[in-house]
Amino acid sequence: MSDTSVTSGNRVIRGGDRRTLIGTVLILILLGLAPQVIYPVFVMKLMCYALFAATFNLLFGYAGLLSFGHAAFWGAGAYLTAHAAKVWGFGPLAALGTGMVVAAALGTVIGLLAIRRKGIEFAMITLAMAELVSFIAHQMPFTHGEDGIQGVPRGHLFGLIDLGVPANIYVFVLCVFIFGMFVLWRTVHSPFGHVLRAIRDHENRAISLGYDVARYKLAAFVISAVIAALAGGTKTLVFQFAVLEDVSFHLSGQVVLMTLLGGIGRFYGPLAGAAIVVGLESFLATSSFPAPVITGFVFVLCVMLFRRGVIGELAERLKR
Repeated sequence: MSDTSVTSGNRVIRGGDRRTLIGTVLILILLGLAPQVIYPVFVMKLMCYALFAATFNLLFGYAGLLSFGHAAFWGAGAYLTAHAAKVWGFGPLAALGTGMVVAAALGTVIGLLAIRRKGIEFAMITLAMAELVSFIAHQMPFTHGEDGIQGVPRGHLFGLIDLGVPANIYVFVLCVFIFGMFVLWRTVHSPFGHVLRAIRDHENRAISLGYDVARYKLAAFVISAVIAALAGGTKTLVFQFAVLEDVSFHLSGQVVLMTLLGGIGRFYGPLAGAAIVVGLESFLATSSFPAPVITGFVFVLCVMLFRRGVIGELAERLKR
């Protein structure tokens, strides 16, 4: 499909932007209607993991930073949200905000240590720091070790709206999802996002043009960490617990898988990848099939048939 343009008043909407807008509207309509035909908890889980995968895509797909420890930020958000809501009695927004602030500090520290390294060195530093966070989560008294933090109250939004009501928590998660995706969309479609792509494609050229590459990478790292914590904290409010799985290497690997399946550097790629992985997990959880074998087979099949990822391949075919 050609990159046609449509003039409306003083605005010019390109074909690619128009397709993105149509896709966004369709996704919002589907998410709004989904509880009528799909178990709402499954859709809320899908939105949380899709937002999480989108934050990884910001790092890897747009800035070229392959993190093997992204679960550290999801887990930080999950645990701090749970602790703030259950022990400190914070409302849902304040609890989520607590997790995001801690994730911002954690992202700054890890980012400062990692961003001056490239390739496998960057990946290994993020992995090592995530393992340290996982160890702390296992040892700290407030996390309750292997039991995790259970029975987290959802609370009342603005002191009025009871998130214990299924319809209310669904609308809340949908709003969080839209907010998080909008922040990421504005980030990648801003001059800041264009500089990130320039750094990804040719870092030395970006340096020669005068950009402070380290500062741009650190900013992207912190933004990604904060929104990942928002996704992890929202998951905690949905399922009302935070456990060691939230900071595990398995989850860090899973978010890489979601992004690869959906399409690296494609804004909606992580949504498709998360839908495939979360859907497979849910289906296989109630079957006698060996889940790792089936998941691995689907991954190999997708890599062979969709080398740019599901969304990436579809986008390329639409251009023809």
